[in-house]
Amino acid sequence: MGYHVLDPSRLTGDGDYPCTRRSITEAAGLANLAVALYELAPGEPLATDYHYHEHREEVFYVLAGELHVETPEGEFTVSPGEVFVVEPDSPIRPFNPDDAETRVEVLGIGAPLYDMGRPYEG
Repeated sequence: MGYHVLDPSRLTGDGDYPCTRRSITEAAGLANLAVALYELAPGEPLATDYHYHEHREEVFYVLAGELHVETPEGEFTVSPGEVFVVEPDSPIRPFNPDDAETRVEVLGIGAPLYDMGRPYEG
């Protein structure tokens, strides 16, 4: 059996993302589930590009601020306490707009872990 209690403020950031990303997956040694905390300053995207996953299901729980998500169907605005759900093969570009007054804090969860995002060219 394995259990972990983690303090998210003590997790180190991941420099491969355009925003601040703290991986709970790595800190806990998870093998099948992607879990991370994201902080997006005004003008920052959550991911490196407009992308989709072939198999991964994702949820983004907004803790603070408003997350904007561009999709081929239009733009969604997700408020604190709301969850944005993404099914496989559904392109997204989550971001905090340039003119936002506050940062956005998001808990992102996805599975399976090993399904890298593929660039979407709509």
